[in-house]
Amino acid sequence: MKDQIEKILLALGENPEREGLQNTPERVEKSLQFLTSGYTTDIDELVNGALYHENYDEMVIVKDIDIFSLCEHHMLPFLGKCHVAYLPKGKIIGLSKIPRIADAFSRRLQVQERLTNQIADCLNKILQPQGVGVVIEALHMCMSMRGVQKQSSYTTTSSMLGSFKSDARTRSEFLSLIQPQGTRS
Repeated sequence: MKDQIEKILLALGENPEREGLQNTPERVEKSLQFLTSGYTTDIDELVNGALYHENYDEMVIVKDIDIFSLCEHHMLPFLGKCHVAYLPKGKIIGLSKIPRIADAFSRRLQVQERLTNQIADCLNKILQPQGVGVVIEALHMCMSMRGVQKQSSYTTTSSMLGSFKSDARTRSEFLSLIQPQGTRS
């Protein structure tokens, strides 16, 4: 990868040997390996048995999870907040596993729509709950820095499964609870 990055620098008209760029190919390689580390993440290993039998059947929400990913169309970052909820059916998951699952899927070349579905589908498979809801709000650098150049345009995607899809009250409760403090009706 390092050699290819050097070729990119040359194609841009840069000198990979100048002081500020001498170690850039190695840094970019390490950066890309980290930003795409989700391809090698084993979800079962990540969850590591942190599933517990519990007779709790009310909504569990982890909101404002910081996420970042690389847009697969331009390999530019998109970043924002992920909100996840589920209605347990006899089984709960360790709370820290939810952001880790979001990280595992966001650290791949992505589109926000697929990322949202992957997080919801993963939790649905692991927990087999009454339902799962995932909402992601993200700012895309491919829209901010190039193309349309709209710096304040956020994209919101949702994936609603089970009772979050079939029951309007469950969906409304989730959407209400993830609103910023002071804006809830």
